[in-house]
Amino acid sequence: MANARTPRSAWIDAAQRALANGGPDAVKVETLAAGLGVSKGGFYWHFKNRQALIDEMLDTWEESGTDEVISRVEAEPGDPRDKIRLLFRMAPSASQFFRTELAIRDWSRRDKGIARRLQKVDGRRTEFLRTLFGEFCADTDEVEARTMLAYSLMVGSYFVNGQSPGRSRAGAVELGVDWLLR
Repeated sequence: MANARTPRSAWIDAAQRALANGGPDAVKVETLAAGLGVSKGGFYWHFKNRQALIDEMLDTWEESGTDEVISRVEAEPGDPRDKIRLLFRMAPSASQFFRTELAIRDWSRRDKGIARRLQKVDGRRTEFLRTLFGEFCADTDEVEARTMLAYSLMVGSYFVNGQSPGRSRAGAVELGVDWLLR
């Protein structure tokens, strides 16, 4: 009965941490159970098998990093530039999220199913950016260029370790965002 007290979300969170720290091979039921201090029997209370956990882990990643973000930004008042700035302000608060994202992006290079899922997520995110940029840019090529640059900055800047002379990383990103929103 004690195993049932470990919430489903705790298993998903543990799986995301394991993925972020060691890749998909690190997402093992026995290892997750040990980390949670429970028996692996509790796992089967919530999930049919490891694949079911992975599917829910990816669903959670997609919902929290795409659906919830888009909903929150759409609910905020302001013009499209304000909403794009909000997207960039929200991103730094999600460092564990980006570690998971990096692991998923790496995993997608070896797994076609993960690659398809990532392509779908990237498509939804860039379509949202495209819509925002389209509200103040009339030229479709300009919208596409700004979308690609903004998304690359949003995702990629967290994986760049270099420093900008005289600027913090956050300051350099802010400068890039200001440039994109001209």
